[in-house]
Amino acid sequence: MGKVTGFMEFERLEEGYAPVRQRLKNYKEFVIGLSADQAKLQSARCMDCGTPFCNSGCPVNNIIPDFNDLVFRGDWHNAITVLHSTNNFPEFTGRICPAPCEAACTLNVNDDAVGIKSIEHAIIDRAWAEGWVTPQVPALKTGKTVAIVGSGPAGLAAAQQLARAGHAVTVFEKNSRIGGLLRYGIPDFKMEKSHIDRRVKQMEAEGVSFKTGVLVGTMPADSKVTNDAKQVVSAEALQAQFDAVILTGGSEQSRDLPVPGRDLDGVHFAMEFLPQQNKVNAGDKFPSGKGGQIRADGKHVIVIGGGDTGSDCVGTSNRHGAASVTQFELMPQPPIEENRPMTWPYWPTKLRTSSSHDEGCERAFAVATKAFTGARGKLTGLTTVDIELKDGKMVEVAGSEKQYKADLVLLAMGFVNPLASVLDAFGVVKDGRGNARAGTDEGGYRTNVAKVFAAGDMRRGQSLVVWAIREGRQAAREVDGFLMGSSTLPR
Repeated sequence: MGKVTGFMEFERLEEGYAPVRQRLKNYKEFVIGLSADQAKLQSARCMDCGTPFCNSGCPVNNIIPDFNDLVFRGDWHNAITVLHSTNNFPEFTGRICPAPCEAACTLNVNDDAVGIKSIEHAIIDRAWAEGWVTPQVPALKTGKTVAIVGSGPAGLAAAQQLARAGHAVTVFEKNSRIGGLLRYGIPDFKMEKSHIDRRVKQMEAEGVSFKTGVLVGTMPADSKVTNDAKQVVSAEALQAQFDAVILTGGSEQSRDLPVPGRDLDGVHFAMEFLPQQNKVNAGDKFPSGKGGQIRADGKHVIVIGGGDTGSDCVGTSNRHGAASVTQFELMPQPPIEENRPMTWPYWPTKLRTSSSHDEGCERAFAVATKAFTGARGKLTGLTTVDIELKDGKMVEVAGSEKQYKADLVLLAMGFVNPLASVLDAFGVVKDGRGNARAGTDEGGYRTNVAKVFAAGDMRRGQSLVVWAIREGRQAAREVDGFLMGSSTLPR
């Protein structure tokens, strides 16, 4: 490494945030990235540890010590080359990945981990600013055609890899804009959608064709799933037209809470609420009144679910001007600090406070919702009970029932499976969780249907953007091998 003793000399430096009052006035990104000098000092903390567990902690196996060393030496151009060799879209992961690589950092055993995510963020932002991110047009075309259903990170990664291998790739997206859950599930204040748009332009220059507003299969019965489709294409048509098909849709079926009062006006899935605001930010219009945008202005908001989607609901509600925001988590409050010697290098369970929580939110742990209450069909509150773990089971605490005032409840309890209508249209066998059963081992992406593959959430279920990119890249390699007999695409 460039600075062998750097980890003893320099402390971890976090990226900065714009002040809360300022960032709540808009939906722009507010993270202040590291300067070149700050990134150099942060990269100097990367140890000569012998076995870099960060590599295996990262789902796309980023070559982290190498690009850290290059940043330390000021060789930013080669740093982005190394980063792009494993990760098609570091501007996505550098903003919204929770950084399992940092949990696996050797320095994290008894000190603060290297700020790998912030360095990655700095590398890709500089690369775009310097004009180093350019289309990689294949020298030869294979004459093979591939359809990709879904334009989230898995679909985009697969499309880019296959286009660079010389195949003619067409991406089908049911919504009016490319990006899938990156576009409609991630608030703009965490990742502005211009990052997707410029990648789309790069990929179009590389030969990828994008078709929006096209739903493949059959129209799903659940109208709550984001869907701007103006055209439906059958699975049979895609199978006849293309040499291979990859299903890369997101896990969009939200986990419901079937308790009394669930049908009251004011109880919504998070994925009814979040996409609407992203669409408004992009210039779309919603009618006023009933059937219009779900708003939190002046309302007492309860978010049920303690994960990232719940946090996104908190941040969006605060930007609407909610009167109060409370977030419920079913599980007990985790420890503030993990037991590092016991958990390292794996992802630890500990209390995580997001930037949205810092903007204003009450948090309640070990709470279960028993019923929603209302008047004249409208939500006015809910009833909860405390729960505790006894003999391996979650049980209610006697006498702990509470009443909360609520004008808007957002259900953010995770996602159970992708759209069944897509898998059923192709006749793809599903696993016990409703995902596509693809492959016989971790590296397999082929379904039971001839020349049909599956990757990302469609295959593994709800997961991280970095896992989606990995799956898209690996599925591309398998499809390339299927079409050509062998593949030189990286794993």
